[in-house]
Amino acid sequence: MAHYEIEVKSLLGEEGNASALKDKMCQLDPDCACVSKNKQLNHYFHGGDIAELFEKTKHLVDGKELDTFKEMLEKGNDFSVRTRQRDDEVLLVVKASVDEGTSANTVSRLEFEEPVKVTLDELDALVLEAGFTYQAKWSREREEYSYKGANVCLDKNAGYGFLAEFEKIVDDESLLTAARADIDALMAELGVVELPQDRLARMFDHYNQNWPDYYGTDKTFIIE
Repeated sequence: MAHYEIEVKSLLGEEGNASALKDKMCQLDPDCACVSKNKQLNHYFHGGDIAELFEKTKHLVDGKELDTFKEMLEKGNDFSVRTRQRDDEVLLVVKASVDEGTSANTVSRLEFEEPVKVTLDELDALVLEAGFTYQAKWSREREEYSYKGANVCLDKNAGYGFLAEFEKIVDDESLLTAARADIDALMAELGVVELPQDRLARMFDHYNQNWPDYYGTDKTFIIE
């Protein structure tokens, strides 16, 4: 079954703000814990044929996950395709919007994310064969925390600096509104504000146009 993801971003900027957020989460939730740390390379694509991508990559995906991919193609729109290397693991990631945002940065979306047994370059080649082209390449260091029933990712992103992502995943579209309300309440008690979608879109566009200057570096920019 395809699952639905609610993800709300907050721009933290400096490392000190990220450290302060971690401290506050631990103060407010004794069970708050870091569940993973990793380094990631994320390659974003645009254009292409999503049905052709399915045909090119279905041999890499097991039966149940293949059904999830099919269901997503039927229910989603405005697909965002990316490949990811998380430490030594390579993943195919496809997201589709189910609200008014874009699939790259929307708040509510369908998500398919599965590990594959090929290299990042080999997976990229299959995506390119399906007619997609590179949009941008991103690099980040991620710490993921469990906090009061939500996942909170603290990312050090090339270009953006430190960013927090508050995420809940549900199996039923009817639960999206309640999940969003839960995230809003968590962010309010932590004193962090949502990064507006229009500003995020401007940041995303600037990075896409200039990504070779930032990919794999600690360089950042500020876009209002």
